[in-house]
Amino acid sequence: MNDLKTALRKPGIELEYDFDEPPQKVWRAVSTPELRENWLPKEALADPRAISVTPGKEVRYRLRDDAPPFLESTVTFRITPNANGGTNLRIIHELDDARLRKAEKAAANNNSLTVMRAA
Repeated sequence: MNDLKTALRKPGIELEYDFDEPPQKVWRAVSTPELRENWLPKEALADPRAISVTPGKEVRYRLRDDAPPFLESTVTFRITPNANGGTNLRIIHELDDARLRKAEKAAANNNSLTVMRAA
């Protein structure tokens, strides 16, 4: 057996986009509810309010699946100016539902005894 350690990865997706528009315009699109509603409807959100906001730089929202088991996730929008005078938008979508963290604790083959209680 080797001693290499594997990096733990969070289940998620990272996307990166470059826009010609200035950062202020992209910020308005991701942080103003009326504008955000055009591409990220409130029905997809677990809470229509942002979890955290760093004005002009980052905003985070809780999302909820619309089908069972209705898992929740976090989407983060990070905005930075790019070299061309436009905007770099990084979207980080992480599946972090509490129910999944419980499942990670016990391995399927943990060799523990199953104890049942008699009625």
